[in-house]
Amino acid sequence: MAEYDLTARMVAHMDRHLALPLLEFLQELKVYADAQILQGKISLLSGTNMVDYAMDIHKSLHGTEDVPADMVARRSEVVERLRSLQDAVKPIVDFLSSPQLVQELRADKQYNLHVLQERHQIGPDQIEALYQYAKFQFECGMYSEAADFLAQYRALCTDSERSLSALWGKLAAEILMQNWDVALEEINRLKEIIDANSSSASPVNQLHSRIWLMHWSLFIFFNHENGKNGIIDLFFQDRYLNAIQTNAPHLLRYLAAAVVVNKRRRNMLKELVKVIQQEQQSYKDPITELLECLYVKYDFDGAQQKLIECEQVILNDPFLGKRIQGGNSITVPLRDEFLENARLLIFENYCRIHRCIDIGVLAEKMNMTYDEAELWIMNLVKSSKLDAKIDSVKGTLIMTTNRVNVHEQMIETMKNLNARTYMLAKSLVDLGHPAAQEAAR
Repeated sequence: MAEYDLTARMVAHMDRHLALPLLEFLQELKVYADAQILQGKISLLSGTNMVDYAMDIHKSLHGTEDVPADMVARRSEVVERLRSLQDAVKPIVDFLSSPQLVQELRADKQYNLHVLQERHQIGPDQIEALYQYAKFQFECGMYSEAADFLAQYRALCTDSERSLSALWGKLAAEILMQNWDVALEEINRLKEIIDANSSSASPVNQLHSRIWLMHWSLFIFFNHENGKNGIIDLFFQDRYLNAIQTNAPHLLRYLAAAVVVNKRRRNMLKELVKVIQQEQQSYKDPITELLECLYVKYDFDGAQQKLIECEQVILNDPFLGKRIQGGNSITVPLRDEFLENARLLIFENYCRIHRCIDIGVLAEKMNMTYDEAELWIMNLVKSSKLDAKIDSVKGTLIMTTNRVNVHEQMIETMKNLNARTYMLAKSLVDLGHPAAQEAAR
């Protein structure tokens, strides 16, 4: 299923270090030849300070203990640069390592800079060195140290652009350490800054930042316990949905997967299908095509085929195909969730247009055996998720006709209207629209 692999598109919007876990995943599943993956790793590492790691990969790739002279020279440069930075940051690192001295600092950055300069002879040069040292540590793969130093730098930095750069670095470090709770806090903080700069930053920079933010967020949303809600909340916001449609339609795969497995957010299906239709010339894969078959074409045979392909897409996707070791077995939780919920969607749509359904035909539509389908339907009936009766003699399912409650229909239609109206009004105010500002008063 290399044809549906999105790695090349994804790494274009990621830090080099974040791209490495994607290659590790593909190497483990043997989606590509080992030599191709190893060469890709070397290319990524060439822009970092992880020279020893690059040397090991080179040895493995070429089956030799010899390494190129440029790698040896690069390693010497990295060691020399590290020593130079350690000397430059020693005064401020010693200060920050002392709990008693740190107590002198307050929330006021200007006051802190004055204290550091007057009492400890630590000036702007040392604070800038702290940023460079933290960045250097990150490039060496020392993510824990980098995250700590970047957090301390942001507490002292008065340059908004440099502080933003440090926040991106800290977010990457937290992701690579798999600190998902902290990473979620950082990504929310970063989103607030990006959205708050909408009036000062250029539209191109805003688009670029939002696209990078959404790509990085996938690491968090598909590992955090509340991630499926998080990705839906973020990606469906108008500005971020516009960014997806403008320059990153491949992210629809992850949005579609999150909506399918999240039963409480099925009210977003209609809008999602509309976007998938609009972008079908730019991007499509079995997951988006499954929804198109169900809600646009009503092609149940096509949906059945796409469901089979969806399983392979999920298994070979670094974000959707996360493996969990349990005893002697390995499971792919999202694969199981997706298949179960996708079958339910096929079933629900098929039942809407049929009153009497042959269980054998239904089993075929959902890619299940007759016995599996019968048991699955019985469980739905028992759990009150399906208002129907099973005729075991004829092997049919008889649907009960229900009248649509007008009040429930209205409530469903009005859902999210208040939030969307607020976001629209806020966007107008941010743009400085005179009429919008007058209305806001």
